[in-house]
Amino acid sequence: MSSTIVKIFFPLALFSSIFSISSSSSSIDFWCNQTPYPEPCKYHMMSHSHHKFEPKHRSEFRKMLVQSAMEQAQVMREQAQNYGPNFVTTTQRFVFNDCLKLNDNTIFHLNQTLLALHTSNSCSSLLDAQTWLSTALTNIETCRSSTSQLRVREFTAQNNVSDNVRRMISNVLAVNNGDIVMMKQQNNNTQKKTCGFPSWFSGRNRLLISLKPSSLKANIVVAQDGTGHFKTVQAAIDEASRRTVKTRFVIRVKRGTYEENIEVDKDNENLMIVGDGMNVTIITSNRSVKDGITPSMSATAGIDGAHFVAQDITFRNTAGPEKGQAVALRSASDLSVFYRCSIEGYQDTLMAHAQRQFYRDCRIFGTVDFIRGNAAAVFQNCIILVRRPLQGQANMITAQGRGDPFQNTGISIINSQIRAAPDLRPVVDSYQTYLGRPWQQYARVVVMKSYIEGLVNPLGWSPWGDSDFGQDTCYFGEYMNNGAGSSTQSRVQWPGFHVMTSQNETQQFTVAGLLAGSIWLPQAGVPFDIGI
Repeated sequence: MSSTIVKIFFPLALFSSIFSISSSSSSIDFWCNQTPYPEPCKYHMMSHSHHKFEPKHRSEFRKMLVQSAMEQAQVMREQAQNYGPNFVTTTQRFVFNDCLKLNDNTIFHLNQTLLALHTSNSCSSLLDAQTWLSTALTNIETCRSSTSQLRVREFTAQNNVSDNVRRMISNVLAVNNGDIVMMKQQNNNTQKKTCGFPSWFSGRNRLLISLKPSSLKANIVVAQDGTGHFKTVQAAIDEASRRTVKTRFVIRVKRGTYEENIEVDKDNENLMIVGDGMNVTIITSNRSVKDGITPSMSATAGIDGAHFVAQDITFRNTAGPEKGQAVALRSASDLSVFYRCSIEGYQDTLMAHAQRQFYRDCRIFGTVDFIRGNAAAVFQNCIILVRRPLQGQANMITAQGRGDPFQNTGISIINSQIRAAPDLRPVVDSYQTYLGRPWQQYARVVVMKSYIEGLVNPLGWSPWGDSDFGQDTCYFGEYMNNGAGSSTQSRVQWPGFHVMTSQNETQQFTVAGLLAGSIWLPQAGVPFDIGI
């Protein structure tokens, strides 16, 4: 897999910026010393001939950082490709293919970032860039996690270059975040709303088009009985990928149980898959990590193409609790929507891997870490159903993967319900259930205005193993919840736990604040609440 890389170099005369400084301070050392990782910044910025210009503005420095990160990412991918012939076991090949795809996607998202920053310095472009940079970093960490978990040591030699890429991306995240903060402050001072939602958006529900499968005009119909264009969902997806103009393309999947694994590639954008109802249109498989594959590749449905919409359908993984990590849905689709979908599994059911995702009126079933990943994901009016785990296991509803303090990611559960699934209800007192645990150092999860049944442990949140990892640096918040499990009186006493008391605290976790949803969600044709 390869990407077309657009290399853009920036002579100083082309740029001006409101974030300028005097030329006497405009050295590489000066700029790099303001980043979290100054040493790799100085080394890579000064070692290439096209970086002979010293930036005079933050905007120039930011673009040069992205260019350097992309060059190192290309080295990382080339090194990974060289390992291919040495891999002979099934597990090695799965890890190799997964990491190669993730490395390719890292370059793709860095290239997106560079193009966005080159064409605009608006708040919207900066927010997009922060999303794509966060995704690029997440891709690297996902590869490293899989190689470690499945003990594919051949990738160990690549750690040095992947460390360089990770640090360079972290540097850009920090610089870009600083510009976002400054632009928001300027907007506030001038009473502009370019980084928020438009004034005509109220906090009330904006019901747009509650689409019914029968009212949609499908480009392709999938039916097991032969009455459609194809009998499998993947065949329809492959057909959609061949179109040259990537306008909205609707695949209707008639009722039935489709036993297959589906993938939507990153180049297959604006795809919509609509079933006849979450109880009657089901895509199912049973892959798991116990089969020697990565968590990402265990997914029944893997979605990478941007602007993806799924409606009235079930994604299911039937591997069961004994098989461990087994993903039903993995999404890294930016600006994606899942509406009236059921996502069913046990451990790692939903891998909200990266980018901006919106879930509305969905059901999510699982046991351990069953809503996980490092996307910016908002769940509205959803029902979260906790299943019976293996004996001795505890249920963890969320495991959020924010590993950098400037990633704009998090899990936000709003106006939803957290309940025991039917199989857990008779034995609910025999198992511990928690709202989540800090999978990565800067994990962010909030539960707001939701109903929480009494199955949730009074502590609310669980440590990661026997350590205090992430307890100082995470952000776990609760706001105006109800139900027997919602009391915060006995919650954990971590610095990272917050009982949120005002709407101001909640705004960064709304559809507007976390997803910039007021800009793109109206086009999706689903109901949503812009605020809390």
